Amino acid sequence: MPLLTTLVDNFNDNVIGPNWGDSYGGAVETGGRARVPLLAGQYAGYQTGRAWTLAGASIYLKLVTRPAASTGTDVSANFLVTSPVEGTSIGFKYNAVTNRLRMQSNVDYFDAGAVELAYDAVNHLWLRLREDGTNVYWDTSPNGSTWTNRRTLATPAWVTAAVDQCALDLYAYRDAGVTDYAEYDNVNTLADGGVVTATGSGTMTTATTATAKRSATATGSGALDSATTATGTVVHHASGSGSVDTDATATAGGVDRNDVDFAVSRPTTGWVVSAPWR
Repeated sequence: MPLLTTLVDNFNDNVIGPNWGDSYGGAVETGGRARVPLLAGQYAGYQTGRAWTLAGASIYLKLVTRPAASTGTDVSANFLVTSPVEGTSIGFKYNAVTNRLRMQSNVDYFDAGAVELAYDAVNHLWLRLREDGTNVYWDTSPNGSTWTNRRTLATPAWVTAAVDQCALDLYAYRDAGVTDYAEYDNVNTLADGGVVTATGSGTMTTATTATAKRSATATGSGALDSATTATGTVVHHASGSGSVDTDATATAGGVDRNDVDFAVSRPTTGWVVSAPWR
């Protein structure tokens, strides 16, 4: 049961997503908004499929751009949840001719008990519709966080019955006048950031410090210079004349026992040989 609460879109990818597959009349996603054109005599809408549920859900958005009345006598931008029955819907209507916001529960396209307010572009920027199992509430907000209830109505029977059968329709219409558009944004989200997926290259630097046993033996003349970062036992051995300069990084558990030099040959005159070599 997909509640309308789970419908989230900030329109920032400029592509009409799969949730809005029933959009019509030239609606597009552009500039990070859902844009619905108002062309005289034509309806247009940004619309979902009929697969959603209002019962126990809430849905809010921002009406960013409102149409101008121009020479029209019927010019509006609408935010409605529609039932499977034609003309039965619930939601908001902005009337550009009267500059009023109407909160309506329509049957046969009309609500005689609708509540209207003089539209305030600041305080009515965000609109929310919600249902709690008892009532439907119409709320407005200047910021999407602090809400004011504007109308409360006992939940119509169709809202509870129309499980997985409702659609969200953000539609607009004008009967005459200059073509313009309405724009909607931030459906169920306050986040306005875009999401970008890309591939690239980078560098990872790792610094590791460990405690190890270090042993060095030098025979002859020379110098031993050893810097070691290791886990385990590392032995460095140098013999002869010259120098050894070693940087080592190792993980080892063994011991290099090649740290003793023997010169074995026949004794000569003047040598003293003691036990156990006799």
